[in-house]
Amino acid sequence: AALPAWEKVAFDANVLFDSDKSALRPAGRDTLDEFVGKIHGLDSQTIMLVGYADRMGTHAANQTLSQQRVDAVKAYLVGQGIAADRVQTSARGETQPSTLPGECKDANNVKNVACMQADRHVFIEVSGSRIAK
Repeated sequence: AALPAWEKVAFDANVLFDSDKSALRPAGRDTLDEFVGKIHGLDSQTIMLVGYADRMGTHAANQTLSQQRVDAVKAYLVGQGIAADRVQTSARGETQPSTLPGECKDANNVKNVACMQADRHVFIEVSGSRIAK
């Protein structure tokens, strides 16, 4: 009998948030549902979640907001059947923006809020192996 062949897999997902909010958007829930479907059957040890905020607001407020965002994503994943002890979290506040320093330099207005959308997110990473189909 042939032995099972294992494949190595890695998945990344990015869940975006509205400005100054930590509630999951409908598109964020869709992204998380898709992520859970992709990792089904994956022999993985941990799922890493990293939360971020944009540069508007104080450092302390952004750190808190990025933690609230990562907590919201973890709660959703746990609600979808992922074991809580498999999910590790980290909150980075505004310290590692996706936008470049020269971008989004308008005053805090609608244009700037839209420009910084990429900075308001939770990044999810998992890797592991499973039997190849």
